[in-house]
Amino acid sequence: MLRGMATVNLYADDVPAAVAWYTQVLGVEPYFVREVDGKPAYVEFRIGDYQHELGIVDAKFSPDADKDAGGPIVYWHVDDVHAAFERLVGLGAKPHQAPIERGPGFVPASVTDPFGNVLGVMYNQHYLDILGSA
Repeated sequence: MLRGMATVNLYADDVPAAVAWYTQVLGVEPYFVREVDGKPAYVEFRIGDYQHELGIVDAKFSPDADKDAGGPIVYWHVDDVHAAFERLVGLGAKPHQAPIERGPGFVPASVTDPFGNVLGVMYNQHYLDILGSA
């Protein structure tokens, strides 16, 4: 079911500061910015040999916005995010964030596994594009 790592999302209260810091750390500029109300809400870098996605997301959009949770969510590419989400819930995971389209070809969802870990699944067109070019 999990075909490969698609995206890692980090959440930040100050997206521009986080982007500046990660730009310096990674040595590359972000390639994508989505604004909400004139401010960057999601900024994405492509990094490494396989151009993996690293996203910086405004913390107000975190599924854990009302909690003191932190850390990244790793999203694994799946061919059918809705079926994967339902299967995981059927196996005892708790919904963390239901599938939601974030743009054409990008549909993330996440669950909390029975052990308290957040597991992300995602239909990710970029993953398929890179796989097809390899």
